[in-house]
Amino acid sequence: MHKLSLVACLLLGVGVLAFASPTLAQVSIGVSVRIGPPALPVYEQPACPGDGFIWMPGYWAWGPDGYFWVPGTWVIAPRVGFLWTPGYWGWGGGVYLWHPGYWGPHIGFYGGINYGFGYTGVGYAGGYWRGGAFVYNRSVTNVNVTVVHNTYNQTVINNNVTVNRVSYNGGAGGIAARPSPAEEAAAREPHVAPTAEQTQHEHASGSNRALLASANHGQPPIAATPKAGVFSGRDVVAARAAAPNARGAERPANPATAARGEARPVERSAAPPADRTAARPAERPAERAQPEQPRGRPNGAPEPGANTAPKPNNRPRPKEKDGKSEERR
Repeated sequence: MHKLSLVACLLLGVGVLAFASPTLAQVSIGVSVRIGPPALPVYEQPACPGDGFIWMPGYWAWGPDGYFWVPGTWVIAPRVGFLWTPGYWGWGGGVYLWHPGYWGPHIGFYGGINYGFGYTGVGYAGGYWRGGAFVYNRSVTNVNVTVVHNTYNQTVINNNVTVNRVSYNGGAGGIAARPSPAEEAAAREPHVAPTAEQTQHEHASGSNRALLASANHGQPPIAATPKAGVFSGRDVVAARAAAPNARGAERPANPATAARGEARPVERSAAPPADRTAARPAERPAERAQPEQPRGRPNGAPEPGANTAPKPNNRPRPKEKDGKSEERR
């Protein structure tokens, strides 16, 4: 009987380890903290190092010394066809809970957090799998076409009125987003946990004192890296002043247009007025003699259709004296 019990315990232990295997990890809740994470820093995205890399946005993680920044980086997907759903902090039960990121065939819920570079808060507009190759959207990702050849250009429209860098969901000041039915379905799919490369990247970030929020005050000196674990070199990017992202929440344009493979130009409203003025061609000399008609009616101008005939002069005609007219002054 004792031997049977021992065997049963061993089998149970093997079963637990099998379910805990990172190759089939399910969505789970990790660390809980009573203090909310800092705002997301503003930074540029390093160029994609090559085909097959997918962007993992940076995030605030928790360690023994408080929050520390895990730089955004390019990583290789563990399987063809898998996409990265970023982790996020969510308020619940009086604490902030960390929901770890995962790999899967569809993008799940990540708190509505606008991580940028295609992660608008809903889904991913930075690219998609086509056959066995990943195709990159050049309008929201930094891709060198001489290095990466599978690209397209799909306009991403800013539909968010209030642009912010809030890094958590729920609670006071948090993002008020809830998962859609499609995101809930994605959460029930089999997932793959972060790769060993991603885990080592986070651990290395936690041991770097400069990445502590208490040391960098929300502006990490290493905000993004070209590859996981690379924390030095010319392609490492530092954060700028903490301010709203100029792009705001990126939303993909008409999906039908992207499906046809048609490249849509960036909207003119995205360019500053100075650039539009500089881009206008110089007028030809023959056109300068013709004054340009104003697009808007200037102040004091007559309404269209109004009688613009000159008014008669009601002043009395001057009297003539000695055959000459005398003007009354």
